[in-house]
Amino acid sequence: MTTGAGENQAVWGAMVLAAGAGRRFGGRKLLAPFEGGVLVEGALKAAFASPAEAVILVTGCEAGEVAAAAQAWAERQGQGARLRIVHAADHAEGMGASLRAGAAALPADSDGAFVFLGDMPRVPAALLPRLVAAVEAGAAAAAPTCGGRRGHPVLCSAELFAPLRQAAGDEGARAALAGLGPRLALIETDDEGVLFDVDRPEDLPG
Repeated sequence: MTTGAGENQAVWGAMVLAAGAGRRFGGRKLLAPFEGGVLVEGALKAAFASPAEAVILVTGCEAGEVAAAAQAWAERQGQGARLRIVHAADHAEGMGASLRAGAAALPADSDGAFVFLGDMPRVPAALLPRLVAAVEAGAAAAAPTCGGRRGHPVLCSAELFAPLRQAAGDEGARAALAGLGPRLALIETDDEGVLFDVDRPEDLPG
C-alpha cells in the first residue's frame, strides 16, 4: 500500500451492515425516524464521509425498504454511483452472515475496508482519517476507543478479508480481530458517537 506523491493511492472500501431484524426495537429499526431522516442514513453519512470508493450496504430484514431509503439518500447527496447494495439471504444467522456478504462484495483491489453498523448513526467523520493513518502505518486493523471501550467503525486491512468472508454467528468481526494483539491499533477519542447505538426505541433522542 503506497500513498506518497506520484505513487499509487490506497484503495478503500466500506460496508454498512444493515441486515438485522431489530427485535429489541420491535422491528423496522433502521427505518425509524431519526434527526430529520431515518436511522440508517446516519450510518450512511459516516460511510460516505470515508475515503471508500464503494460503499456496500448489506440488507436483510426489510431489505427492499432499507435499500430504497439508502438509494434515495445517496442520490440526494449526489453519491448514488458509490452505493452498492447486496442482500445477505442468510441474515437470520447473525452479523457473521452480513460480514460475509459485505466482504465478498468488496472490490478485489481494495487495500482495506471500513465496517460500519447500520444502527450507529453518530460516528464522527473526523475520526476516519486517523483510522486510515494507522492502517497505512502497518496496523492490520484500527478501531476507536472511548472511555476504555472499543467502538466502531473498524477499518480492516486486506489481510483480514479472508477471515471476514468466513465470519459466523453473531460475533461480527471479533474473531478476525481477536488474534491481532498490538497489530490492532486503538485510536483514542472523546467522541461518544463511536459507542452510540440504537437498540430500543428509548435510545432514540426525544
